[in-house]
Amino acid sequence: MDYRNWRLSRELARLVIIAAAALLAGLPAAAMADGNGPIDITILSSRPDTVSGGNALVRIGVPNGVPFADLMVLLNSQNVTRAFRPEASGRSLLGLVQGMVLGRNELIAEAIGPNNRVVVSARLTLTNYPITGPIFSGPHEEPFYCMTQLFTLPASTQTLGPALDADCSIATRVDYVYRSTGGTFKPLPSLASYPADLAQTTTSQGKSVPYIVRVETGTINRGIYETAVLHDPTTEKPPTPFNPPAAWNHRLVYTLGGGCVGGWYIQGASIGNGGVRILEDLMLRQGYGLAASSLNVYGNNCQDLLAAETMTMVRSRFIENFGPVDLTIGYGCSGGTEAGHPIADEYPGLVNGLVMGCSFPEVVVAQVHNLTDADLFYNYLQTRTALTWTDAQIEAATGYPTVTTLKTIGPGNAIRIKAQGGTCNAIIPKSLQYDAKTNPKGIRCDLYDHLVNVFGRDPKTGFARRPLDSVGIQYGLEALNMSAISKQQFLDLNQNIGGYDNDGNYVTTRTVGDIIAIDAAYDSGRVTYGGLGLRSTPIIDYRGYVDQPENGNENHARFHSFSMRQRLVDANGNFDNQVMLIENGLAAPIGNGLFSDTSPVLSHALTQMDEWLTNLFADPSNAPIANKIRRAKPGDLVDACFTNQGTVKIAQLQVYRGDTTCNQLYPAFSTPRIVAGEPLENNVIKCRLKPINSHEYKVTFTATELAQLKKIFPDGVCDYTLPGVDQSPTDGTWQFF
Repeated sequence: MDYRNWRLSRELARLVIIAAAALLAGLPAAAMADGNGPIDITILSSRPDTVSGGNALVRIGVPNGVPFADLMVLLNSQNVTRAFRPEASGRSLLGLVQGMVLGRNELIAEAIGPNNRVVVSARLTLTNYPITGPIFSGPHEEPFYCMTQLFTLPASTQTLGPALDADCSIATRVDYVYRSTGGTFKPLPSLASYPADLAQTTTSQGKSVPYIVRVETGTINRGIYETAVLHDPTTEKPPTPFNPPAAWNHRLVYTLGGGCVGGWYIQGASIGNGGVRILEDLMLRQGYGLAASSLNVYGNNCQDLLAAETMTMVRSRFIENFGPVDLTIGYGCSGGTEAGHPIADEYPGLVNGLVMGCSFPEVVVAQVHNLTDADLFYNYLQTRTALTWTDAQIEAATGYPTVTTLKTIGPGNAIRIKAQGGTCNAIIPKSLQYDAKTNPKGIRCDLYDHLVNVFGRDPKTGFARRPLDSVGIQYGLEALNMSAISKQQFLDLNQNIGGYDNDGNYVTTRTVGDIIAIDAAYDSGRVTYGGLGLRSTPIIDYRGYVDQPENGNENHARFHSFSMRQRLVDANGNFDNQVMLIENGLAAPIGNGLFSDTSPVLSHALTQMDEWLTNLFADPSNAPIANKIRRAKPGDLVDACFTNQGTVKIAQLQVYRGDTTCNQLYPAFSTPRIVAGEPLENNVIKCRLKPINSHEYKVTFTATELAQLKKIFPDGVCDYTLPGVDQSPTDGTWQFF
């Protein structure tokens, strides 16, 4: 269906969803009572319209004066009352409702009075989806390659073995591991006795317990998931929602892994960040529950829509296994933040707070624009210019700290938009991969075809529409106006930098984005807006600084943190919900560093986020959310930079530009598009154009030079004082595709 027609038809459904969302206020959903007094039916494990696998953990609030024994609960006319038990907290029952049919289900709670008369009742409609998905991400991607045979079990070399069906399913299994006194995880040899080298741990609630972890592994939504939580099988019964593990602190950390290149058409054989899997000592030893999926690793699945859906389903499984969670923290680095930010904004309720390391606002714009511009600029210097460029001139025109940044972040990373040329995972046979000449109907391994459910297909090619655009961008503009590059270099650069075709190949003309795809990118939330769920989501933006050669000199540049902050300001008028912490990247390197204890700053960030959310949820007032977030923030949690491996704190407001102590230590640089005039938000996909006006330049062009400039930009140049073409806030939360 054409996107614009689809959008009109979706609007009617969206009005219903918005009305429901206003009532539901996030994930838990309370039903309205049919009678005089309120019976509240609340789904704790998911929204009522995103139930999966036939099960849901349900809480029923019972009015005062109604004995629990008088309550009857019906699922599709079948009595399921025995699934419910009284909760210690008061007038409520908790139950794991099982056996839902696919599609629509009716859950009814009735208080039966004298003469079998219904005194008060409530009903709630639940929509159940298969455990293999999909729910809201659109049709499953095909083909899809199973990788269970490559996935190793925790603290083991044993793999899961071959998948059982075309949905890459395996039988769910539970394994126990323990932390040894030598600081490693090992398989627990017996469920009836302790090993001699078993370590003890003290949780965040002050409980000293044997450091034994229950790990569940299975498949959900075609991805491999794992959950982990402290549980002692020698002294405790198997956990249930009514009998959760004694050492669990009732908090869940959902890990989001990085990567991107090759993250399509595969199940994935890794979980977590940096290949460290589910056994995260930093969280487990404190009593946190952990959940993750191979489809929540961007190296396996480089798009946030399927990642959000998978998180919905895996989080539900965790809650159905162990009971209600007090709070959920999204925790990830790099590609994990390209999922974390948009998931929190577009699918509110899945996470309550974010600890984001080496962050980007999203992949489709903030990341891709920088990488592709670096790639084009590098290709220009290597193959398309006869002019001489000094290192200082290249740095001025790109905004990068060094000339090596171009090569470091460009060619090797921009391949994610190239449909042909080695971006498929090795498990996909080369004979099946796309080749424009020899296999034009082959598998296109690129970001946009992976998001075809959002962008749609070009009817002429059958390939995914692409939003990438560079028309009108005056590369090197700021450098020209600062006399850092010559007029000849400016003209030559913009005349010869070129762009990409629909396969991601270099062409001499600029890249032209598909308007329907651009519209879809904004409306669907593939460009993180910041004013929906993120408005009420506390964020700790932690960054191990890697901008300069001595720190790593790669693409996790600091300016991305400021782009996200500026978007929050634009959407909400403040950034009260975001705190920036920065230190030398060598203190906590990319990858495993986000989950390690090498940085006391990062270790403490988890504790601070817990405290922030705990304070926030304890605030019963009706104050605006920004006020509540601001006063819930721990006193020691402020913008700061750190030295001496995180041991020396410099509390200082973090700003993009300015001669501050932190900026002297960790300066933020720029990008080719920001040098060209794009605002710091870095969220313009296709700029609006204006006629060339020679008076707007701080150099004087000759008539010949001005004529050349107009020939380079026949339709005009970018006017960044205006919003981009079709640029608009995300078109509502919890969208279904």
